[in-house]
Amino acid sequence: MHATLPPVSFDPDHGIAVLRTPNSLYALRLAADGSPRHLSWGPPVDTSTLAEVPDAVSPAASSFESDAAADELAPQTGARFGPAGLQVRFADGTRGAQWRFAGHRVDGGELRLLLDDRHRPLRAALCYRVRSDTDVIERWTELTHTGPADAPPDPITVDRLDSASWTAPSLPDYRLSHLVGGWNSEFRLQRDRLPVAETVLTSRRGLTGHHASPWLALDDGTAAEDRGEVWSTALAWSGSWRVTVHRDPGGRTTWTGGFGHEGLQWTLRPGETLRTPVYAGLYTAHGFGAASRAWHQYVRAHVLPEPERDRPVLYNSWEATGFEVDEAGQIRLARLASRVGAELFVLDDGWFGTRRDDRSGLGDWTPRPEAFPRGLRPLVDEVHGLGMEFGLWVEPEMVNRDSALYRAHPEWVLHSPRLDATELRNQLVLNFARPEVEAWAAETLDRLVRENDVDWLKWDANRAFTEAGWDGHPDPDRLWIDHTRAVHRVMDGLRAAHPGLRIEACAGGGGRVDLGVLARTDQAWTSDNTDPVDRIGIQHGFGQLFPAQAMAAWVTDSPNTATGRRTPLRFRFHVAMAGALGLGGDLTSWSEEELAETAELVAVYKEIRPLVQRGLQYRVAEGPVTAVHYAAPDDSEHALLTWRPTTRFGHPAAPVRLPALDPGARYRDLDSDRVHSGAALVRHGIDPRLPAGDHAGSLIRLRRVGS
Repeated sequence: MHATLPPVSFDPDHGIAVLRTPNSLYALRLAADGSPRHLSWGPPVDTSTLAEVPDAVSPAASSFESDAAADELAPQTGARFGPAGLQVRFADGTRGAQWRFAGHRVDGGELRLLLDDRHRPLRAALCYRVRSDTDVIERWTELTHTGPADAPPDPITVDRLDSASWTAPSLPDYRLSHLVGGWNSEFRLQRDRLPVAETVLTSRRGLTGHHASPWLALDDGTAAEDRGEVWSTALAWSGSWRVTVHRDPGGRTTWTGGFGHEGLQWTLRPGETLRTPVYAGLYTAHGFGAASRAWHQYVRAHVLPEPERDRPVLYNSWEATGFEVDEAGQIRLARLASRVGAELFVLDDGWFGTRRDDRSGLGDWTPRPEAFPRGLRPLVDEVHGLGMEFGLWVEPEMVNRDSALYRAHPEWVLHSPRLDATELRNQLVLNFARPEVEAWAAETLDRLVRENDVDWLKWDANRAFTEAGWDGHPDPDRLWIDHTRAVHRVMDGLRAAHPGLRIEACAGGGGRVDLGVLARTDQAWTSDNTDPVDRIGIQHGFGQLFPAQAMAAWVTDSPNTATGRRTPLRFRFHVAMAGALGLGGDLTSWSEEELAETAELVAVYKEIRPLVQRGLQYRVAEGPVTAVHYAAPDDSEHALLTWRPTTRFGHPAAPVRLPALDPGARYRDLDSDRVHSGAALVRHGIDPRLPAGDHAGSLIRLRRVGS
């Protein structure tokens, strides 16, 4: 943060608010109608000049064009014809708010702009927060029905309430980076020229979604990993969401985003406030790599609950046993997992109720008697006795019809009784927005953790919302918000009641990964697809926003269960070492040689784990050979992971340049004992030492030895 300037300032004479971060400045100005309009977002500038910046003017000004000055959160009124981030409807049918400025509040790094509707009992607070250690700006909106609670009901219908709208500066062109995919193919980075149109990124599934992510980046089409201006935003929400990017024909580019999706509406009653999730944004002048590192630092410092704790090397039983779990089999796997260096043993699906397949048992969170006749305690004691922590798979939001819970409470599911219910994976969704369901989940999970000394929960969610109704509720669409908030509260409550407990977010793989869920979990299950070739691309997209310590990455069997591809064990390890390493194969079928190699590679990972999980990440090569460089913040230690899925005759792997190193220093290769000059590694690169053939990987470790 600038030493002599406050993080937030407001000039009442000119109606200009300024927010400062260590390397950027964000400014807005009140328009004549009282609404806040965007002024600047980019590198620091002399704030005395901001008052001289003229109002935006449309190059095609006419009575058919939108107001050229972009709103901080656009209502539906006035000459605004782009996407409105706030859409409200009053009891008499009137749509849209008309603001008058009602004041501001500055509290350290936080700014609140208060807007009152000129004619109706409605107030909006546009909220901003900056911190001294990050360029990320957090924004959210609070909408309040200001009518007296004892007055006759006069509800306000809210059709859209976004957290924030963002505006890019005028650029020669625009390019949109975002993440696309599906189950088993999440986080695929897509970069396209932004069309002159409205582009909608969304999830209508009740979850963050495999198919899109509420993260995006904009640039002028020329930015690269190490250069160019980038504007990037991410929504901290784990349910349905929507972001609308609008590049208009007049040259203005804005985007607005928040929770919910089209077709939903919420009722705001007198005295009630609806608060949105945080929509965070950052600017950098140094390319996509710098943007990612800024996000990673922000997530570690202000999102993840315990970033200083090492993510353990875990073993998960699913691919070894599927639903065929029992005490003896799990103990055998636990002993093998301990032998190769695992620090956490996770018992996956199949341990509870009548669960022998995916048709029954969900909702009945007690050990299956024929599989665990003495309960879970003998397995837990064995795991702890082997020096590992004990983890358990749960899917608290779901229920099978064939379960004691559903038979007792069929009304607890998300369902419109006048519609046929869609079952996906033979299960229905419990309505966590109902207080009694939230209370049941909190009590059930608390007891499960307490009675079994559970150290780790893998919280899964294996289907999307369908026919999401709430029969008899006066505001039924609230379930789309309140379900997600209840899930967050249950997670928060478990962590508060059990301080050592850690939680892994999962939704059929990467179906619920966002800044909201990571604020109460330690890592996310990235994808059910553990094929290392596919994982290189999946992990590349994941790392655009999220740090490596939040990315669960497993070594599993060959051939891979998802793709059937055969790959060497060492290649599988080198890919998985790029995140929070885990093991997920059937260790009982691995040879003695494979088990010995696994133990060796797990030990190596533990040596580089501080670098991978808390270091600075640089994507230093893309294409036939991909490489990621992890650097200690003090430049003392470095690790380079390199992968080549396929090889071409006559095309040896080129040296990998390491621009994060100090050109004036020298570095020792810990495996070859050779000392390199930093200048040579920065300018000419290092031989990645990839073995011959396809599916080749390598790890190179460097230590600074002086200048």
